[in-house]
Amino acid sequence: MNIVILDGYTLNPGDLDWAPIHKLGHANIFDRSNPAEIVERAKDAEMLLVNKVVLTEAILDQLPKLQYIGVMATGFNNIDINAARKHNITVTNVKAYGPASVAQQTFALLLAVVNHAELHSQSVFAGDWVASPDFCYWKTPLTELAGKTMGLIGLGDIGSQVAKIALAFGMKVIAYRKHPTPTEGVEMVSLEEVFEKSDVVSLHCPLTDETKEIVNKERLARMKRNAIILNTGRGPLIQEHDLAEALKNGIIAGAGLDVLSTEPPKADNPLLSAPNCIITPHVAWATFEARKRLLQMVANNLESYMHEEPENVVS
Repeated sequence: MNIVILDGYTLNPGDLDWAPIHKLGHANIFDRSNPAEIVERAKDAEMLLVNKVVLTEAILDQLPKLQYIGVMATGFNNIDINAARKHNITVTNVKAYGPASVAQQTFALLLAVVNHAELHSQSVFAGDWVASPDFCYWKTPLTELAGKTMGLIGLGDIGSQVAKIALAFGMKVIAYRKHPTPTEGVEMVSLEEVFEKSDVVSLHCPLTDETKEIVNKERLARMKRNAIILNTGRGPLIQEHDLAEALKNGIIAGAGLDVLSTEPPKADNPLLSAPNCIITPHVAWATFEARKRLLQMVANNLESYMHEEPENVVS
């Protein structure tokens, strides 16, 4: 089989081995592909693997040999699914390869907001401790998590991992889920109660028409003034202008974000200049261990399709 990977760099910048893919067929691997390069590079492909490359109907119309698209991620909104069906192209994705890694990043962001370890380390290396008249100092207020309430929106694989960590920190955990199920240590509440009662609100729900901008001016106004928003889900879950204004005006205390509505962000994104806002470049999924699992699961999906037993089909 002729396999083409159009944007392999993000998954494997060189620290992983493409062997699980190579053993399934002849593979041409490109680090990145801009829109003008896609058709030429993929024209002979029977199997196409992509991460964030956008495959429109116009592009799929020009790939008559294509039988299979393997998305090297969970989200597949970059694929025109209706066009894939029209051309009888099977599309698969990968789920649950990194709940532990995303949960870990969720708390990395939270601890960055409440402890500012990096800020204090930079201060020490800048000479502030050497010059201090006191044996210790802190440049920002420090907050203890024990006894605080963690509110989760979404309680799937990742949300459940976050709940376990929060409980280990001594936090109370409440959660909203569209179809609630009893979960040990977690109190299921309404969506509005999550915003009203939580000291920390963490987003772990899928992006749908219903959840788009679930964090907005009205809900931010109902939160505690000491509250923190965390988002390791999808950027459009948050109305970014509303959050930036809430941070500037002290409506809430802080935010820790791994995702934004447009990635890479535009220079005028209001959150890039908002106070008390920690932003990381969509790296929650990107630990070595999670990427290694992801690559193997991509290969497993492809092999299952080749054996006429496709798994994780989304088309």
